[in-house]
This record gives sequence, structure tokens and C-alpha cells, in this order.
Amino acid sequence: MSEASGLFITGTDTEVGKTLVSGALIFKLRAQGINTLGFKPVVAGTYQDNHGALLNEDLETLRIASNLNPGQIDLCPYILDEPAAPHLVAADLGLRLELETIMQAFSKVQSQADFVIAEGAGGFLIPLNDQQDLSDVAQRIDFPIILVVGMKLGCLNHALLTYEAMKTRNLKIAGWVANTLSSEMPLLQENIEALKSKIEIPFLGLIPTLPKQLQKPENSPYSITALEFAAQHIELPKIESA
Repeated sequence: MSEASGLFITGTDTEVGKTLVSGALIFKLRAQGINTLGFKPVVAGTYQDNHGALLNEDLETLRIASNLNPGQIDLCPYILDEPAAPHLVAADLGLRLELETIMQAFSKVQSQADFVIAEGAGGFLIPLNDQQDLSDVAQRIDFPIILVVGMKLGCLNHALLTYEAMKTRNLKIAGWVANTLSSEMPLLQENIEALKSKIEIPFLGLIPTLPKQLQKPENSPYSITALEFAAQHIELPKIESA
């Protein structure tokens, strides 16, 4: 069986919509009959469900979007309870986040899918350990990257810096998505046009602020309806098959 192709989703910061975009892309691809699964190298922050199980919001969103039952496939090798920088949480636990462990877990997911949406953690250069960061994961996975820009004050600088970091590493960039957060930023369209003029990659869409009934409650994943809403506002990039 040939290796699955896919996309790597990164963002300008934490809490900018990577998981919303990742889940929406999985939903969009599966609706086309493509066996698509999510993957995440590390998550930090868990909550307890009604049955006492410790869950992570991002992983639950990816699981639901991937149409998986709980525990059916492990989508992440490192699940940390404290919501803080993963390498620091790991160090407190006497744990080192290893790139090879991440790649082994990724390969298992890849072997069970035709397409994988691999979502990063935090921003593009979040450390894994004292020598490696999330950009090393992106380089090893070697999928075209989609940059999610959380549209808020400061996003122009964050987007341009992330774009420069990806170009410096000679990574393939499939495009970028603008995600409107809980409140629309002033001069939203003007900011989008400014980025279009400076980032020489395809603009894949603007996700409006989610309607109130679709917004994600704390300690819960996005609903399928929310992912479907977001998917309607994102174009799939043109990708060569693996």
C-alpha cells in the first residue's frame, strides 16, 4: 500500500483555529469519499468527561471529524494534562518529547488512511525538546502546509514571520486560511488584502465568526455542524497525489 498523502496545518499562534480548520478539511475530504484521518504530534490540556475519561478538545474534534469511535485509532502519541507549553509540561513529568516517537505514531495513522490532516501544536516553532521544534515535525512529515491566520491585532506580523520561517526551511506551502475569531477585528478585509499582497501563496478562504449556536463550549470538541459550516468557507488546495 502506498503511503497516504496529506496536509500539515500550522498557525500564527495558539487558539487561532488550527483545529477548526483541520476538522473542517477532514470533513470536506471524507464527504468526497476520501478516507481521511487526523493526527496531532502532541497536545497539552485535558478535561474529564461525564464517564471520568480524560480527553483533549483538539483530539476529540479530530476523532469526530475522522468518524472514529473512542479508542479506535491513536491520533496522538503525547497527551499531556496541563495546558501549557508541551516541552515544559513534559520536562516537569520527567519526559522528553521525541521526534522519532511522533513519527512512529504518525506512520501508524498514515497506514490506515488515504489522506492525513496533521495538525501542529501552538505556533510553528513551538519547542519539542532542547534541540527540536514543531518545524522539524513538519519537515519530516513533508506534507504541503496550510497556514491558519487568526484574524486579530498583531496577526500581520505573526503571519509574515511564520511564512518566512517556512520559506527559510524550503517547505511546500499549499495556502493560507483567514479565521475570524469570536469577535471580528477592525479593518478585517483590509488586513486580509494586506496579507494577500505579501504572502505569495493561495488564499483558501475566510471563515466567519461561528454563529453562537455553533461556538465550542469550554472543555468540548467542535460539533460536526460547526465543522461543516467552516468547511463551506474553505477551498481545498491543489495537491499532487502521493
